[in-house]
Amino acid sequence: MSHDSTAAPEAAARKLSGRRRKEIVAVLLFSGGPIFESSIPLSVFGIDRQDAGVPRYRLLVSAGEEGPLRTTGGLELTAPHGLEAISRAGTVVVPAWRSITSPPPEEALDALRRAHEEGARIVGLCTGAFVLAAAGLLDGRPATTHWMYAPTLAKRYPSVHVDPRELFVDDGDVLTSAGTAAGIDLCLHIVRTDHGNEAAGALARRLVVPPRRSGGQERYLDRSLPEEIGADPLAEVVAWALEHLHEQFDVETLAARAYMSRRTFDRRFRSLTGSAPLQWLITQRVLQAQRLLETSDYSVDEVAGRCGFRSPVALRGHFRRQLGSSPAAYRAAYRARRPQSADRPSSDSDGAGGPVGPPPAIHQENPVPPQTRRTAAAGIVGQSTSMSTDPGKAGAELYAAGRPSLPGQRSAP
Repeated sequence: MSHDSTAAPEAAARKLSGRRRKEIVAVLLFSGGPIFESSIPLSVFGIDRQDAGVPRYRLLVSAGEEGPLRTTGGLELTAPHGLEAISRAGTVVVPAWRSITSPPPEEALDALRRAHEEGARIVGLCTGAFVLAAAGLLDGRPATTHWMYAPTLAKRYPSVHVDPRELFVDDGDVLTSAGTAAGIDLCLHIVRTDHGNEAAGALARRLVVPPRRSGGQERYLDRSLPEEIGADPLAEVVAWALEHLHEQFDVETLAARAYMSRRTFDRRFRSLTGSAPLQWLITQRVLQAQRLLETSDYSVDEVAGRCGFRSPVALRGHFRRQLGSSPAAYRAAYRARRPQSADRPSSDSDGAGGPVGPPPAIHQENPVPPQTRRTAAAGIVGQSTSMSTDPGKAGAELYAAGRPSLPGQRSAP
């Protein structure tokens, strides 16, 4: 899922200064940055693919600090440009930052601020969002980063509206993406914004990736506690919730266990995890349902009860919203990829019977508040809401010219 905002009028009206060029992309590299994230914008914007119908960008690889720059595996890089090259770019990409706990160089932050003031589009891939936040460019804006680091970003920069569910967020002149491969999604989105669906599709075929992935980061989340939660008083409450997902409880119960009012608990929980408590709780129940569908033979009704949903209908609704598939279709697709032994029974019917655990006292079924910003849904094809059970359809033919998008792809809500 992508988040494409209706940018503020001030941001939307900002124009490039005379010395900057729209087609010039500067990639800002730092020592200690991971090589994969760093290579994504270099490959997307630095290779001439005009023969495939992809308009050419001019790439300026810039060092954000004194070199040589050391990266993954002890490799040393020498960037051909320094911070001065950023002054010519219409787009500046920060592909990653080496540590979410250390501050970026002030000279680089100043260069990013100047670029933004002069109308450049600023892009942060994965932990690059921490650099943009340190420069103050995310204040009051929606943003995302790798789900594992989202709680830290939200806690360290409380004025940033961190959404750990999104693959990328486009807020007009400032864009951020989730981890690793989501950087490809955002770079393709930039090409699509600049040159249209056809150019982005041609580039996607060259990269052998989907033109536009459906869904968000929810399917990749795990039950690990946020990195900095250990010493927080809410840690015990969060741990208790994860261990009792099969029981009846709601957010009021969690607030009571924390000896807080609901309003105080909501505020503290959001600052700690980057999510509203109800949204987080339902996401954890869906994740638990995923695991049971993958590893057990419980019917869908039984899975709903064992994950604390008050009914199978509630499970199906939340499961489809988060993962773009029904529980039964998800299980079928998973087992098609990982065949089970022939003597193991299975229950794949979405309407299978079975005992359902007592319903939890959750008073609100939709964990996601109404969007206040529009989503990027234009140009999506193949909007089937069920996941394909034919693994062969996900082969190389998917990326041939004129083929539809992935089975199960859906529009952003």
